[in-house]
Amino acid sequence: MPLLLTEEQSMLRDSARGLISDKAPVAHLRKLRDDRDAVGFSRELWATFAEMGFAGLLIPEEHGGSGLGAVEAGVVMEEIGRTLMPSPFLATSVLSASALTRGGSAAQKSEHLPKIATGSLLAALAIDEGTKHRPLNIAMQAVRSGNGFKLNGAKALVVDGHVANLLIVAARSAGAAGEREGFTLFLVDPKAKGVAVERTVMVDAHNAARISFDNVEVDADHVLGEIDNGYALLDGVLDLGRGAVASEMVGLSEEVFGRTVSYLKERKQFGKAIGEFQALQHRAAQLYIEIEITRAAVLKALQAIDTNAPNAASSVAVAKARAGTSATRAVQEGVQMHGGMGMTDQFDIGFFMKRARVCEELLGDANYHADQLARMRGY
Repeated sequence: MPLLLTEEQSMLRDSARGLISDKAPVAHLRKLRDDRDAVGFSRELWATFAEMGFAGLLIPEEHGGSGLGAVEAGVVMEEIGRTLMPSPFLATSVLSASALTRGGSAAQKSEHLPKIATGSLLAALAIDEGTKHRPLNIAMQAVRSGNGFKLNGAKALVVDGHVANLLIVAARSAGAAGEREGFTLFLVDPKAKGVAVERTVMVDAHNAARISFDNVEVDADHVLGEIDNGYALLDGVLDLGRGAVASEMVGLSEEVFGRTVSYLKERKQFGKAIGEFQALQHRAAQLYIEIEITRAAVLKALQAIDTNAPNAASSVAVAKARAGTSATRAVQEGVQMHGGMGMTDQFDIGFFMKRARVCEELLGDANYHADQLARMRGY
């Protein structure tokens, strides 16, 4: 399959770029941060996002969505990365929508997916419990109680969990930490008795939450997918999310590269533009190559997800690992080539560095995915 966008996907990219660049430049994130906005994103802009069909991008047409795939989600995420737009798109429209679409019952889909498509329902996926992404190490307990379960434990780094109307929670209903068997996913109302949500502002001024569960009761109708066999569903959803985050890092990296090259052409030293110095030209050229290779790897991974290719998981691991290292290199080079100004808050380049650091950790850093790839190949 060619590593190129189709005409329809290119039109989607142009539409997303027009909206996001106009309504959510980096200055939009800066204002939300400086105002200490309680929500952390613009609900008005999210409503516009939904009206244009982006919120329901992955939702089947029969539930009010567009019925598109991972490549299209990656196209939108790349544009989000260009301006660092804070929005619930990843948490709600990618992770949660795909979990419901893949594992939800007919009743669950009918109840939640149309609301996600219209932008009226915000959802979040509650997975990690420690400082690193290690889904197999989930220890949160789901103990059978009557017609359902009682949940006990805590989740960390729940992206946009502070505004979610619905939580998709992974817990152990059997087995022990480290085992693939024994996972169950639950749909939980964040306002249910025993749920405590604490908003946490991340270093990049985006939002997440710590959420604790104290004897939270959920009935059997709120189980998403199969009891004790939820890891396959979870793993597929996480891979889609990883591809989406990798796409965001591609957009972030390309924007930093463009800003840096423009600065090299404008900044003068010793009577000429610093971009004329060969050492900086070599560094810029190497960064461009790095970003383009990563772009191809990410697109290949998204295409593999859409076609259910046997190597989809390994392609995603390669893409997420490469995107993390490429984005890290892009922001480091950007800050260094901007000199002392690159370290000041008044200069936007620092926002990209912070976002790159957070995206590197989201859903597994480069080391995690390199390890996963090695295990898949028998090392």
